Amino acid sequence: LLAALAALLLPTRPVSLPSLVQASPITHWPAFCPPQPTTKLFIDGKFVESKTTEWIDIHNPATNEVVARVPKATPSEMEAAVASCKKAFWNWSETSVLSRQQIFLRYQQLIKDNLKEISKLITFEQGKTLADAEGDVFRGLQVVEHACSVTSLILGETMPSITKDMDTYTYRLPLGVCAGIAPFNFPAMIPLWMFPVAMVCGNTFLMKPSERVPGALMFLAKLFQDAGAPDGTLNIIHGQHEAVNFICDHPDIRAISFVGSNQAGEYIYERGSRNGKRVQANMGAKNHGVVMPDANKENTLNQLVGAAFGAAGQRCMALSTAILVGEAQKWLPELVERAKNLRVNAGDQPGADLGPLISPQAKERVCHLIEKGVKEGASLLLDGRNIKVKGYENGNFVGPTILANVKPNMTCYKEEIFGPVLVVLEADTLDDAIKMVNNNPYGNGTAIFTTNGATARKYSHLVDVGQVGVNVPIPVPLPMFSFTGSRASFRGDTNFYGKQGVQFYTQLKTIISQWKEEDATVTKPAVVMPTMGN
Repeated sequence: LLAALAALLLPTRPVSLPSLVQASPITHWPAFCPPQPTTKLFIDGKFVESKTTEWIDIHNPATNEVVARVPKATPSEMEAAVASCKKAFWNWSETSVLSRQQIFLRYQQLIKDNLKEISKLITFEQGKTLADAEGDVFRGLQVVEHACSVTSLILGETMPSITKDMDTYTYRLPLGVCAGIAPFNFPAMIPLWMFPVAMVCGNTFLMKPSERVPGALMFLAKLFQDAGAPDGTLNIIHGQHEAVNFICDHPDIRAISFVGSNQAGEYIYERGSRNGKRVQANMGAKNHGVVMPDANKENTLNQLVGAAFGAAGQRCMALSTAILVGEAQKWLPELVERAKNLRVNAGDQPGADLGPLISPQAKERVCHLIEKGVKEGASLLLDGRNIKVKGYENGNFVGPTILANVKPNMTCYKEEIFGPVLVVLEADTLDDAIKMVNNNPYGNGTAIFTTNGATARKYSHLVDVGQVGVNVPIPVPLPMFSFTGSRASFRGDTNFYGKQGVQFYTQLKTIISQWKEEDATVTKPAVVMPTMGN
């Protein structure tokens, strides 16, 4: 995607793509690109056309029109990308940490300058609303900004005089070539979780975006080059299974970051680990919102609706499951009414609250799980399967959907739906709700809505989930912390960004040195005439 961008982008001012998003619906690729433009590879500082014979179509989810093609990189192209990373590593790792910091300081400013243009690309390829796409870029930008704190984050430790004349100290050193495999749902944020943290620590990076939404990353790569990143420090390949296997198997790749489905994450973790690589894998989720009867009703209902249906439910931190405790069960009709008022439309249209799903296959899967929930005994209080969006009749739209009377043994509860579907369970007490959440295998995020501090503290303490919100529906931490999903939602020992991100992309070297005091050279001025032989 964006075959013409390399020549179009300028390093010092926002990029103008006026024909990309117009007041009228986007149905055709911009005039400056040829029909069905091809996505380029980014190897050794150059945007290069792939020599492949295998291509994947990129569709606009609002129309299902083919808008571009992405290549399945050939084995030789993937080898060239890793070779470029490996070649660039020595100079990059030996570059002053202050110089690396300066590049990322320039980079974060370029992202700010071009945030709206990147967002338009995301909406065009991924379908989410423009406001949500801007949030996508902004949350990634925050990680870049935090990466600029590397001079503090990468500090080692020291203990002088551990015994007489002996000191011990540690360095944090880069690993070498690292790689990232990103999903379709956050085309900017997830790559920006990965390569900035790795690279500011002195690693070089091989990135594989989702083949469905490569445009934002290609734009970000050009901005990174404009910020002064040396050629070869960041390389980008495209593809599917063969590219993933290549990353898992290549001996020169030391670490892999992955965000995506459980099936893919488990596979990458197992295969990469077997080949001696560090792997961090953020995977699926079933995030519960526990609603206590003492909660602020107005605020809680709004929070539930926004967190369940925003981004069309296509986020691993979507609050896709509500547990109504005690008297809060009576709030269900009002919850349904608020969900009905959400506006479904193409993401670039004014007033859209949620856009389409990424593909017809995704829509079919979501509709299948809704139907299965009904067959297994759930009550369909709001059905978004047959929604029609005027002017976008071929789009992958599913409207807000609510399934009530859901039981833990139902498929719609056990599986991550990844669509605008809220499943509602009921509990008599807080203890029952905690037990329900802890019996679920996922541990990405959860939230409790209450005005009682003791209730919030008890829930936060006892619930076995990595990220807990108290009256906060989507508890994604800012990047000075780390993204701490747990249990079946995460594989690995060290999480994304923050201090743990720096730990993942670095290795410790410990130096133990001894310099005996009596060996110190002690001299004094020579004031006498030297004689031969002295």
